[in-house]
Amino acid sequence: MHTILIKNGRLLDPDRGLDVTGDLYLKDGLIAVLPEDAADADEVIDASGCYVLPGLIDMHVHLRDPGQTWKEDISSGSRAAAAGGFTTIVAMPNTRPVIDDPDRVSYVMNKAESVSPIRVLQAGAATVGQQGAEPAPLEEMVSRGIPAVSEDGKSVMNAAVCREVMRRSAALGIPFLDHCEDASLAAGGCVNADEKAEKEGLPGITNSTEDVIAARDILLAAETGVHLHLCHCSTAGSAAMLRRAREAGLDVSGEVCPHHFTLTSADRTAGDTNYKMNPPLRTETDRQALLEGLRDGTFEVISTDHAPHSRQEKEASMTAAPFGIVGLETAVPLVITELVEKGILTPLQMAEKMSGNPARILHLSDRGSLRKGMAADIVIIDPAEEYRIDPAAFVSKGRNTPFGGRRVHGRVKMTICGGRVVYRHS
Repeated sequence: MHTILIKNGRLLDPDRGLDVTGDLYLKDGLIAVLPEDAADADEVIDASGCYVLPGLIDMHVHLRDPGQTWKEDISSGSRAAAAGGFTTIVAMPNTRPVIDDPDRVSYVMNKAESVSPIRVLQAGAATVGQQGAEPAPLEEMVSRGIPAVSEDGKSVMNAAVCREVMRRSAALGIPFLDHCEDASLAAGGCVNADEKAEKEGLPGITNSTEDVIAARDILLAAETGVHLHLCHCSTAGSAAMLRRAREAGLDVSGEVCPHHFTLTSADRTAGDTNYKMNPPLRTETDRQALLEGLRDGTFEVISTDHAPHSRQEKEASMTAAPFGIVGLETAVPLVITELVEKGILTPLQMAEKMSGNPARILHLSDRGSLRKGMAADIVIIDPAEEYRIDPAAFVSKGRNTPFGGRRVHGRVKMTICGGRVVYRHS
């Protein structure tokens, strides 16, 4: 087995609250005790000046496989993840067909086993066909390896059905990843409901579209005992409700995506569909609430909601183009530039929100830590390297990002999964 010695890195271990300069030895696919003969390792990596942290875990990725592989597929998406420093990703189930039965779960897991350089986990749909009428066969999908259930792309609008899915998820010990969107309030909106949308004649999406379902599902989670994880939070209201729920001792968590803590609707260029995502970019008041939630621990996770689309699809009008932007290859520099360098998060807190906490929520007991015996999933990041984001250089098939040309700091230099180098920046 290939052995790797990483020397002189800034070791960031969220599991132990460790932030020290030191060496890390990888052997037999695991983190090992540093032996005296480590100088004889097959590969020695000088990580001076770099962060060395457990491989990043993205709880919210769209791989578009099966059914829409012109946008992305398991191979391209997982390689993009490796380039972004991620060693584990959770694929959302709103594919074509929907991942709502055990055989479709196995399709993704088996294909990933053969084509992916990293660990791909497949979330199961909450309801059959994501139609919201009856729960999907969760027990059977758990037996095939789903780590979580989600109706991502929409909410389960029937509260009784949603409660039953939560009840079963709680019994199975898996979290419910919640896309909070009241379909009746969304009503065909495509951007944030504000004066800018009115001036452009675009239908808006109000904050209540998210907040109503967040409130409902927090109540259902309290009743059922499920671990509720609020996805891609974008409003001050959802931040406040999540904070109160956590203070009340409920088993809830939430995530923020880089685009929501970096941009607002004021940044949106008229007609540029690379600024169209769901939930939409909100106001500066909302952004500040998200930043405060990240700072005070209300939001435990940073995820990407990586949502690739083809150029042709995104060239449609703002009302007709699909929602979503890519995020796997821009997350690290945006977190470092917008959060770490501005003092909102420490480097160790970055490791907590992008590795340690996701591992805990998903019950991945061998990941999210630099302890001896843990999986040798490691990312090495140079936080000082400055560059411009270049969508043409993305590994992902998707180029749909509002961050093209943005100057950032923080370069993923190397990603190691299971003790094997799966990405090396050159």
